[in-house]
Amino acid sequence: MDIEEDIKALQLDSFEESHIASADEAKPDEVPKSDDTCKTEVEIKPQENSVPKHIEPEGSQGTTEEKEKKTPSQDDEAEIHKKRHLNVVFIGHVDAGKSTIGGQILFLSGQVDDRTIQKYEKEAKDKSRESWYMAYIMDTNEEERDKLLQFDKQGITVEVGRAHFETETTRFTILDAPGHKSYVPNMISGASQADIGVLVISARKGEFETGYERGGQTREHVQLAKTLGVTKLLIVVNKMDEPTVNWSKERYDEIEGKMVPFLKSSGYNVKKDVQFLPISGILGLNLKTRLDKTTCPWWNGPCLFEALDAVEVPPRDPKGPFRMPIIDKFKDMGTVVMGKVESGSVREGDSLLVMPNKAAVKVLAVFIDEDKVRRAGPGENLRVRVSGIEEEDILSGFVLCSVVKPVPAVTEFVAQLSILELLDNAIFTAGYKAVLHIHSVVEECEIVELMQQIDPKTRKPMKKKPLYVKNGAFVVCRVQVNNLICIEKFSDFPQLGRFTLRTEGKTVAVGKVTDLLP
Repeated sequence: MDIEEDIKALQLDSFEESHIASADEAKPDEVPKSDDTCKTEVEIKPQENSVPKHIEPEGSQGTTEEKEKKTPSQDDEAEIHKKRHLNVVFIGHVDAGKSTIGGQILFLSGQVDDRTIQKYEKEAKDKSRESWYMAYIMDTNEEERDKLLQFDKQGITVEVGRAHFETETTRFTILDAPGHKSYVPNMISGASQADIGVLVISARKGEFETGYERGGQTREHVQLAKTLGVTKLLIVVNKMDEPTVNWSKERYDEIEGKMVPFLKSSGYNVKKDVQFLPISGILGLNLKTRLDKTTCPWWNGPCLFEALDAVEVPPRDPKGPFRMPIIDKFKDMGTVVMGKVESGSVREGDSLLVMPNKAAVKVLAVFIDEDKVRRAGPGENLRVRVSGIEEEDILSGFVLCSVVKPVPAVTEFVAQLSILELLDNAIFTAGYKAVLHIHSVVEECEIVELMQQIDPKTRKPMKKKPLYVKNGAFVVCRVQVNNLICIEKFSDFPQLGRFTLRTEGKTVAVGKVTDLLP
């Protein structure tokens, strides 16, 4: 066994590649200090007569009474469930074009009309940012659009936007994650809900290099996505229409050639789980329809919609114990919680628990997108209205779960960690403190004991108990948090058992839960 296999195992997925990765290749980039405990989801208040119906920003509080008027018939509900559903997170370095691509997808799929586009074009022009109008579709409220004017006027998404579109075979939920290094915790929140990632890379001269090199977010986003369970990646090389690129095959091949070794070192099976394709987000080229040969004579591959439709739905267990990590909550004729169902199914009238506070609740209504449904299964993003608990008694990271098999709630657990890159001159030892990100939980934690160090060559525990470890080490340790958190052993429930540790704005380790302590 070699170090590559250890990295793959500790990054929680295996693949069939012969590439040998060094520990240095798997290190994330440095990022400045940020508040890792900042709010991880966007709260968008719809503007009267201005927000397209396709947008479902997190925290949106349209009345349940209005939504119940849209309750589908049995035939409609059968249609909703007939199509498969995938969550797609758009990730990548700041200003790569993620929000613009998301806006184009919604426009091309008929989720927003010409009149709304004209409104956003005028608004962007009034702010002297004509090229941002498509991004405005994803950044649906005035506050979020105003944030586009901050940070040196680069046009930066701050929160995680959410929207929906459909193809003939699939319903998609778009999660538009921020690319700025100060908002990596928000990106983590988006990626933790995703089935597939779309990594957006700018082909413009200098922009790819800025995102890929040390200090850029392309590398860290890839590593975090893999750690958080995003096993499939579509890599869209954007801005191919730029004068510095002009649909150059040489530039496209150069970017692919630099990305492939890094993707392998991050644990991706490039042949099986990664696909590259060239696009122009601002012009909408190679998104819904394939590129014209007059534009790009060398491209014979699919467009983005075709590539998304070809992605297989990950294994899901509709009969497993119900698990829905809560990402947001609000009041609307009662208490409404939001989240992605990771296991099991839920129906109107079900009795469930909110953990870790063991509050017994009853399900009053279930919503998929804007539609009220009688039941919903794994992989769906839901709003669930419940009775038996007040909105103020729920925090992000709580879990709506089965009464018979509730999710465990602990303050201490054993984990297997891969140390990526500590802060300068730092050592990883008992007493080390960091911020834990596990599903929708964000909690300060402390390493209370280093139990074993793992030999990267033999994959066996070393005889001597370590006092400390450094970059590139693999270690089994005991982790403690101040408040009860809902987690599972990775072997039992991967989505609730994989995590990252961050400190001062940098991802320092990735890991998996191996045991829960009383």
